[in-house]
Amino acid sequence: MPDRIAAAAALAIAAALPAAAQDAALIIGNENYRSAADISAADDALDAARPLEGAGFVVRKGADLGDAEMQALLARHYDDTARPGRSVILLAGHFAHAGGETWLIGTDAHAPSLGGADAAGLPLSSVLAIAAERAGGAIVLLGTEDRRIDLGRGLVAGIGPLTVPQGVTVISGDAAAVAAFAATLPDRRGQTPAEIADAAEGLTVAGFRGAFTAFLPADADADAGAPAPAPAPVTPPPADTGEAAFWQATEAIGNRAAYEAYLTRFPTGAHAADARAALAALDDPATQARAAEEALGLGREQRRQIQRDLSILDIDPKGIDGLFGPGSRKAIAVWQRRNGEAATGFITAAQMATLGGQAARRAAELETEAAARKAEQDRQDRGYWDQTGAKGDEPGLRAYLKRYPDGLFAELAQERLAVFEEDRRAEAAAADRAAWDRAAQLNTLKSYQEYLAAYPKGAFVEEARRKIAELSETPDQEAARKQAEAQEAALNLSPVMRSLVEQRLAALGLKPGRADGKFDDDTRRAIRRYQQARGLPVTGYLNQQTVARLLVDSL
Repeated sequence: MPDRIAAAAALAIAAALPAAAQDAALIIGNENYRSAADISAADDALDAARPLEGAGFVVRKGADLGDAEMQALLARHYDDTARPGRSVILLAGHFAHAGGETWLIGTDAHAPSLGGADAAGLPLSSVLAIAAERAGGAIVLLGTEDRRIDLGRGLVAGIGPLTVPQGVTVISGDAAAVAAFAATLPDRRGQTPAEIADAAEGLTVAGFRGAFTAFLPADADADAGAPAPAPAPVTPPPADTGEAAFWQATEAIGNRAAYEAYLTRFPTGAHAADARAALAALDDPATQARAAEEALGLGREQRRQIQRDLSILDIDPKGIDGLFGPGSRKAIAVWQRRNGEAATGFITAAQMATLGGQAARRAAELETEAAARKAEQDRQDRGYWDQTGAKGDEPGLRAYLKRYPDGLFAELAQERLAVFEEDRRAEAAAADRAAWDRAAQLNTLKSYQEYLAAYPKGAFVEEARRKIAELSETPDQEAARKQAEAQEAALNLSPVMRSLVEQRLAALGLKPGRADGKFDDDTRRAIRRYQQARGLPVTGYLNQQTVARLLVDSL
């Protein structure tokens, strides 16, 4: 056996022996920033430490670290990788990028610029270079959130395009989702990097997807106290080929050229069938579609835009959150079938452009339809007002409000009715007035019913009956209201987004009240007016379709 092949074989055999290998993990969760919004789920990353330690990893971990602390922790992790083994690196927090470099920003950084980025954060190029030393056995996980951070000149917030070394798998996305997925890695014994990547639903996967060697072997000793079995005798590779070392390198690279090179050199080798299977997988349309989408490097806002476009076209992606889960994949496939494309569920750059154009056209059509519908509704509204409320008498005002509770003149009608109520208040007996004030303060069906029972001829009987009619619900109406409430709650809108909705409603002249993120009666009325004008189900509550329309309607 030539010296070079013998050395390679010896290295491969040494790496296979349990006593010679050491799995290592690095976990950094930066949540509490001095000069940026907190990353709310960054500290979830540390929850992955215990499962990894239980799986035999040496874990280096830290939370809310500055640049110097991160560099020191990375150096200690690098020392842990001196022996062969597997690596897991999990980083969560604010990221910034420029050109081909991305940095995990330290919590003590203040408006870092490109000139001082290396002194403010941990460069991912160094992290990936360390991971690359364990090619085929390294997973890097990056978690972040769309939060405010002040950056100086030359830096852009977020994770930029990464040059992933051969043999390294990178999984990125929402901080909470990435942390939760990292904690499951020890439970994925026996799974290949390709299978692990497939399981990372809703996250972005780039780099190595080896399909024939498990990331963590399936036969790990499950009983911590059990004696380790004696290692099986190792048979060296044939002296004249070095096939085992060549195959190991082939799997680490994992692309078409590598597998074809292996088959050229070892057409009847021990792994020839595996190499042909890998080439077949690379030819699989679904695999190709996934790879093509991953090559686009879509950011979270780009994914949100795709979800909004689908919603405008009445294809429900089950959320506008920038995460492509099963609902989004199904929605993309529905759109692809409608447009005569292969329904892979993975989108291409050309399809993104077509989808965006269709959504823009449909949004314009919907706005035109809405304008025509509102003009007709306003015409009917004004006509009925002229016949009823415009005369200023109480029956006419109540008739108008009964038909148009959210109409153009609803506020005016209520103001004029308040004058009649004040007149009655002046004439009412003190006890009657006090009872009515209590009922109005509680503003419940029961409180108005109790008022009527106590004062059947009271001064506020008509107003009480109107309130009872307004608050009474049939079982079907109650079920519909609760369903609408649940749909709005499921959107999990942040206070900022709720305030943005109110601002959009105000800009459209729908009078939602203060833009404070709190949906009061004025906001509900404005939402109903918007839904009515746009031909949407009129509930007064937001759903995905209403939000999507609001965000694209022009002002």
